[in-house]
Amino acid sequence: MKVYGIPNCDTVQKALTWLKSNQMDPGFHDYKKLGISEEKLKEWIDKVGWEILVNKKSTTWRALTPEEQAKVTTAADAIRLMQAHNSVIKRPVIEFGDKITVGFNEKAYQESFL
Repeated sequence: MKVYGIPNCDTVQKALTWLKSNQMDPGFHDYKKLGISEEKLKEWIDKVGWEILVNKKSTTWRALTPEEQAKVTTAADAIRLMQAHNSVIKRPVIEFGDKITVGFNEKAYQESFL
């Protein structure tokens, strides 16, 4: 299991706390410090779609100009955006076996991880 996100993100912290309280010790990838590869983003997009990964409620998304937002219409556009502004990626992304979950949802975690 590996958690991808930003360590000071409240949602990432909630997810890590939940996982640890359920005796899971996931690896952590800080994509603010380590970045995120195009290959990894493509892998996630193949599993959940780019629309799930791009957090349009985020401060980062809202800080983009309407023109920049309007340019994100394909997976390739989303990858370029997520690599340029990785804070726009919905957090956390958790890889578990061959599956991923995006965001924090206790019920989904119980169904997926327990």
